Amino acid sequence: MDNAAQFLNYIDGQWVASTSGETFENRNPADQDDLLGRFQASTVEDARQAITAADHAFTAWRATPISQRAKVLNLAADYLMKNVEQFAEELTREEGKLLANSRDEIARSAQTLRFYAIEGQTITGETFPQDDAKMMVYTQREPLGVATIITPWNFPISIPARKIAPALITGNTVVFKPSSDAPLIGYRLAEALHHAGVPAGVFNFITGAASVIGEEITANPVVKAISFTGSTPAGERIHRVAAMSTRTQMELGGKNPLIVLDDADIATAVDLTVKGGFSLTGQACTGTSRVLIARGRKEEYLTRLVEKVKTLKIGNGMAEGTQIGPLATRQQLDSVLGYIEAGKQEATHVHGGEHLSEGDYAKGFYVAPAIFSDVTQEMRIAREEIFGPVVAVIEVDGYEDAIAKANDTPYGLSAALVTNDIAYIQRFPLDIQAGTVKVNRTTTGNLVNAPFGGLKQSSTSTFRESGRAGLDFFTQTKTVYIGR
Repeated sequence: MDNAAQFLNYIDGQWVASTSGETFENRNPADQDDLLGRFQASTVEDARQAITAADHAFTAWRATPISQRAKVLNLAADYLMKNVEQFAEELTREEGKLLANSRDEIARSAQTLRFYAIEGQTITGETFPQDDAKMMVYTQREPLGVATIITPWNFPISIPARKIAPALITGNTVVFKPSSDAPLIGYRLAEALHHAGVPAGVFNFITGAASVIGEEITANPVVKAISFTGSTPAGERIHRVAAMSTRTQMELGGKNPLIVLDDADIATAVDLTVKGGFSLTGQACTGTSRVLIARGRKEEYLTRLVEKVKTLKIGNGMAEGTQIGPLATRQQLDSVLGYIEAGKQEATHVHGGEHLSEGDYAKGFYVAPAIFSDVTQEMRIAREEIFGPVVAVIEVDGYEDAIAKANDTPYGLSAALVTNDIAYIQRFPLDIQAGTVKVNRTTTGNLVNAPFGGLKQSSTSTFRESGRAGLDFFTQTKTVYIGR
């Protein structure tokens, strides 16, 4: 028997083992010999205990002074930053991203906690003028109740932070289930809140298979809010099983275009493609998946893009100089390799796409960044979310054609335009069907204090995440009439 650490659930203020008595492994995608630990294979009973604990804690937590709730978030942020080096290394070992990216993600998560500790204290209602001098009419914002937070493996602490922080500061209680492919850094966030003194039952953390506990934490009528980030099919399933009285927030997939017009600076376009399409090994919902380029600029663009990609160093995210790490799971590796083979059958394979499995790559899930050209709208690599380092290059005849092709997708998460033409810069936000719109910037990335979300099948909710908009989802408005 090895000496791998066993990590527990956190229910009603206690670290507890699952009632199943079973665990699952968490291994390094860069080196499968590296076992980070074992996590609880939770049962429906575990999930019910977490929901019950959150429900029982709700009345007291909503009555807790908001300054005390803010203190918990600030102390949790302090704990993350105090342990940033350890946690960043653990994040890289369990998810594969570069160590520098992991440090940034820990810091961003702490920043998010601190942002909501302040912003949550600015929530106000409204007063309404009316004709009755003996009556006052106003609104107040109130928490919803028990909130389920379900998050993916690609940003396994920053996405939870931007959901959990607004939920807690507004007086909701939380049941948090991280991805089973990256549960350790979610555990560290739970640990941070525990050390910050979050009251028993207010925050609960459980790990395990969605196929076992997913329906309980989404269909249970005690749950009043569900915030989920993941694939569109999974989001659709959650949306269907949720009770009518349960508010849902689903941030889902994308097929994000980078449009490169005739006047674009090609060096900028190449740089944005590499940052948006290949950094984070393409494992970002806002990643650049399609490049729609003016027909006359394609050859220059492809030549310079291939030259740039050839210089990228692929390897373990812990190693200095690495620019692209492994894919996060074997399932993701197999899926991406499948799309690369489909691309070779459909389009022109320009560069990359090899499964790297020899030498230093032998124990990990590595693939070389892939570039395809002569891609048309009906091809799989042009329509389906790949979630890997694969870029499909599509030729366009001017701005109108680019917009038509960019919008020809069921997704609408992020989109970017490369141009210096002020007319197109002004038109683009109106014409493109995406929730996040950028000009001369990569499709990836968003501010802590700005709203984030998608259109069409990239989101099932009118409620945005992040920024002040993140508070709106976790509160409801009550209108009060007082007469004398």
